[in-house]
Amino acid sequence: MRSSGNMSNHLAALRSIANVQFGSRTDRGCVRDHNEDSLVVAPPLFAVADGMGGHAAGEVASEIAVSTLAKCAPVHANAQELGKAVEAANHAIIDAAARRVGREGMGTTCTSAVIENNKLVIAHVGDSRAYLLSDGRLVQITRDHSYVADMVEAGQITPELARLHPKRSLITRALGNDPHMKPDLFEMTVQPGDRLLLCSDGLTTMLLDDEIEALLIRERNPQRCARMLVNAANEKGGFDNITAIVVDIQEGRTKRTRRAARKTKIMVALLFLLVIGSIAGGFFALDRYLHTTAYLASEGEYVAIYEGVPGSVLGVSHNKLIETTTLKVDDLPAGTAERVRSGMRVDNVAIAHERVDAYKHDLDQRKREEAQ
Repeated sequence: MRSSGNMSNHLAALRSIANVQFGSRTDRGCVRDHNEDSLVVAPPLFAVADGMGGHAAGEVASEIAVSTLAKCAPVHANAQELGKAVEAANHAIIDAAARRVGREGMGTTCTSAVIENNKLVIAHVGDSRAYLLSDGRLVQITRDHSYVADMVEAGQITPELARLHPKRSLITRALGNDPHMKPDLFEMTVQPGDRLLLCSDGLTTMLLDDEIEALLIRERNPQRCARMLVNAANEKGGFDNITAIVVDIQEGRTKRTRRAARKTKIMVALLFLLVIGSIAGGFFALDRYLHTTAYLASEGEYVAIYEGVPGSVLGVSHNKLIETTTLKVDDLPAGTAERVRSGMRVDNVAIAHERVDAYKHDLDQRKREEAQ
């Protein structure tokens, strides 16, 4: 297992109380030549971070943010503790910049959520967003920390004009510059059937809320829905990196257990047969998922591309080495190298290759700059 023991144990504890189905997608878009967005999907923890600062900076800041969240996020849905984890991510980015990891002035947005049964808590900084689709209606939970959001709130411009404003990318609060930064915290009750969306502004600057709502309603599979949202943003121009996490709230484990306890003995045999069939189908679905996802890890001193997931599932390893690249782990920015050594998950093998190519491009560019 390539991830550290402390992080592995922590994420295992997080996953044990999840009552959700989810899907995620991140894409560099149609204009940018690299992706500065990062995300973490470790139920019940979900987070999107949109890095700022350009090559070897924005992606470093966002990766530090999500890796710190993965280590520090609370096991239960506690808004104050989630806020402290975001503050820890802020200090980690500031400290990294002071050590010349990445670049001075790098920063990132961060919108994170923890879901436990019917409780949802969110910690938010920047202009990434959290939405909730409930009873067929989409509501924006978070408020953008941006220049144009302040103008809209003051009645100076309309939301429609804000999407086109030349200063729409000017962020008024972010991780990485103010050691005293505090995130906005939200706590609410959710119900089975509700759908949570976390996304970077690469989605919301391309699609209107009505368009997002329609896609969330139309496609019920969360993974396909995340992919459709990103594709729709790219079809509109894809001016920025685009990330979407779609999370479906399901019935809590406690309620399911109580209902099962009320079944009569007559139903036990039938339920047993149904469970056997469900397990077979579940293993088929799990195997299919594990063969469509991928991750980057270290193989000796080099970056390697694996199909599957790091570590093991139900005590069985589900990964396969696809390629050991010529890119050295130590040549990566420190924050990126740390995530690779721990197993950096990506959507699929093709995106893993794209990520390696982008890192090689950044490395070549740094070498050219140093030679001048």
